[in-house]
Amino acid sequence: MKTLHFLLLSLLVTTLVLFHKASNVYARRHHHISKKQKNNNNNKNLAPLISPVYAPARSPDYPPSIPSDPSYGPAANDTTAASCIFDVTDFGAVGDGDTDDTAAFKSAWKAACQVENGVVLAPTDFTFVITSTIFSGPCQPGLVFQVDGVLATPDGPDCWPESDSHKQWIVFYRLDNMSFTGTGTIEGNGQKWWDLPCKPHKGPNGSTLPGPCDSPAMIRFFMSSNLVVSGLRIQNSPQFHMKFDGCQGVTIDKLSIFSPKLSPNTDGIHIENTKSVGIYNSLIHNGDDCISIGQGCADVEIDGVTCGPSHGISIGSLGVHNSRACVSNITVKNIIIRDSDNGLRIKTWQGGAGSVSGISFENIQMENVRNSVIIDQYYCLTKACRNETSAVYLTDVSYKNIKGTYDVRSPPIHFACSDTVACTNITMSEVELLPYEGVLVDDPFCWNAYGVQETLTIPPIDCLQDGMPESLAENVVSGC
Repeated sequence: MKTLHFLLLSLLVTTLVLFHKASNVYARRHHHISKKQKNNNNNKNLAPLISPVYAPARSPDYPPSIPSDPSYGPAANDTTAASCIFDVTDFGAVGDGDTDDTAAFKSAWKAACQVENGVVLAPTDFTFVITSTIFSGPCQPGLVFQVDGVLATPDGPDCWPESDSHKQWIVFYRLDNMSFTGTGTIEGNGQKWWDLPCKPHKGPNGSTLPGPCDSPAMIRFFMSSNLVVSGLRIQNSPQFHMKFDGCQGVTIDKLSIFSPKLSPNTDGIHIENTKSVGIYNSLIHNGDDCISIGQGCADVEIDGVTCGPSHGISIGSLGVHNSRACVSNITVKNIIIRDSDNGLRIKTWQGGAGSVSGISFENIQMENVRNSVIIDQYYCLTKACRNETSAVYLTDVSYKNIKGTYDVRSPPIHFACSDTVACTNITMSEVELLPYEGVLVDDPFCWNAYGVQETLTIPPIDCLQDGMPESLAENVVSGC
């Protein structure tokens, strides 16, 4: 019996020793893998960066602590949210604010483009510099370009590679179901471009300063669809901050766009030949149009945007060089415009054709805005333009609940329609604009403008004609 007890006790001791040794081996192995993972994969940046949209629907059944161990997790052909993140630092990006990281971004893009829900990640705490680049598709759906650090242009024209395009910096081309997002900053280093002695522009106290020549637009989306742009701060562009051309289905939300008030041609968001657009909850402070809508745009909604200083929200310019322009179904609502040279503006050139129709401006707050409400069908960059017999036809334009203060250097309401093609169906309701300081110098101005005042306006608009003109040229109502 004593012998049996001795044998059982010996077996128990042996088992405990073996278990202890195995635990030490596993612990050393776990430490080694974690250290390698930290050095090579930079995973410390990944966990908080996965948007809930792209996160797994539920926690995985396997322990996620050592994803670099091939014995852990799903089979190699399965895809998780983490495995779809392509950190540019893993592709050689330095992010010191000086090194050219273009090649690393291109490599990360190429890899992410090939998988569903791929994420190109520019992580926080780095400043990446890249040269003019086209990120092209088609790619797998759900592609995300996520900037949480700083992504910057070369520092001015002297640092711009001679072989690179001077028209654009970053281009996203032929993409579908793609997002450009993050918590970081897109830096344009525009000051040295603005100072080039090519294009005069307004300076302090009525002075004239030089301005941009062949300056690049910062971000361009071209021939793409189902796009989302959100969360970023975009600043100091050499020219336009963001352009959309030939796109369908665009959502812009929670952007911050900033350039100095006197920076020339720094439009915030410009859209052209683009349909089904929503611009929401954004702040734009720049030296030109806050948002500009060019030819070929339809079904656009702008809601919850604060502009200023800026040149306001513009439709146009349209019809340049006797071209045809078609713009329809534009809704602008719940907007604040501050300290701006223009407020709500529609501008067309003499000699154009086509139409602008179905335009609604509603719930707009003005604060010290010059040219608060303006239609200008005599738009011209010089004094050499002459009157033409054709013009873009403006009809069905509504202004409702437009209130606030205006700069008395210009009348708050100015409707200058074409001599030969009248503006029709202009509707004014609850328009109340008071001088920011001083007194009104000029009354509201109308020329060949037809419409109705649903309520009394402040100041009164006695120049708007009732009904419709006796005749409209046949060519103004066709072609759109």
